[in-house]
Amino acid sequence: MKMRKLMAAGLCVMMAAGLTACGGGSSDSGSAPAASGDGKSLTINIWDANQQKGIQEICDDWSAESGIPVKVEVIDWDNYWTLLESAASGGTLADVFWMHSDYSQIYMENDILLDLTDYIKNDGVDMSQYYQDIVNIYTREDGKIFGIPKDHDTIALLYNKAIFDEAGVDYPTNEWTYEDMYEAAKAITENTADDTYGVGFNTSNDQDGWYNYVYSYGGTIVDADKKDTHIDSAEGKAGMEMVRKMLTVGTPQQVVSESGTDSLFISGKIAMITQGSWMINTFYTAENAADYAWAMLPYADVNGDGKCQPEERQSCYNGLGWSAAANTANPDAAAALIEYLCSEPAQIKQAELGVTMAGIPGISEAFANAFEGMDVSAFDQIEAEGTLYARPGTRNSGVWKNPMEQAEGFLPAWQNPEDPQVMADACDNVAKLIRDAIANE
Repeated sequence: MKMRKLMAAGLCVMMAAGLTACGGGSSDSGSAPAASGDGKSLTINIWDANQQKGIQEICDDWSAESGIPVKVEVIDWDNYWTLLESAASGGTLADVFWMHSDYSQIYMENDILLDLTDYIKNDGVDMSQYYQDIVNIYTREDGKIFGIPKDHDTIALLYNKAIFDEAGVDYPTNEWTYEDMYEAAKAITENTADDTYGVGFNTSNDQDGWYNYVYSYGGTIVDADKKDTHIDSAEGKAGMEMVRKMLTVGTPQQVVSESGTDSLFISGKIAMITQGSWMINTFYTAENAADYAWAMLPYADVNGDGKCQPEERQSCYNGLGWSAAANTANPDAAAALIEYLCSEPAQIKQAELGVTMAGIPGISEAFANAFEGMDVSAFDQIEAEGTLYARPGTRNSGVWKNPMEQAEGFLPAWQNPEDPQVMADACDNVAKLIRDAIANE
């Protein structure tokens, strides 16, 4: 569920140049896009193969009641959005598919998605039962709803016990601060082979990475009202200063860019990474999974009392939405399937199957028991004991998210972590990028 590549500029161009007529269901040529599906069955598109089996099983339950077959197809992340772009300009969408927070606004604004508002009202779906931050992602400014929350995710610390043992360093605990994590990473880097490091930090991973430092120290990427940022505040800079320190004892960014932190971790070259709940199965099925364990994200002991206050341990959370094509040949069936997938029984089952945590608070307990032999309770614990904050974004996040990680943003600090001033200056530069983007929205 974590976004690994920003939205292709082509969709933005199409929306500006030719899709203003989408609200009327037609293209510039005057011909309507082809209807999605045959009306007798439904096709679902997702981008995570780890979830395919479980989702298909839940869909089969619905098919047994409705008599309508459902086929779940997996399309890799990059091609997924390329296909949606093509469909938006006159192609054919799947009947039902995942929608993501970074893409929802532009698709909702151009009426590419099926309006679920009346279905929700007529069928008595209680939208207040879901995580409201996620509901808001798929609700347009006019109050119309184009997606129902599928799930939610949180972030935890993954570590390799074998590397800790080799370095003679104690395992992480839920009482760790970010300073504790830094000291452990430093000791492991110094006491293991030259190609082994205490921590791996993929700077392109924001939700499961450096965002959480900023918020734990009291800063923000984008404020809750989406009108400003506090990345350049003393608190925001304190969080990014800890990121800088971590980079100085972590795997060099050139190596990370070539191999990725997940692969390096599985190869036994990194002792710690932070990752999202959507990635558990990758490590659960790895060859050396017995060496792996999870702990809660560290906290920032901002007030120095040696105790974790809720606001000092923050985890970014996000949630996908189930959406349907506006031109599906069977909108009633598509909406009914979405309502079923987002119902409490189906979301409990997806937790039990280890597909993902639910989009409804308080019913994901079974998820922690879905991975026999691996304790993943840290993901649930951080929700109960820490503070979740919604993945920060604005109406057109791509305008600032990509530049934020390039030369005009944090890239000089990523490449030169030894200099604290470079990081502080980068925070100021990023704040300007975000504020300018918000002003032009």
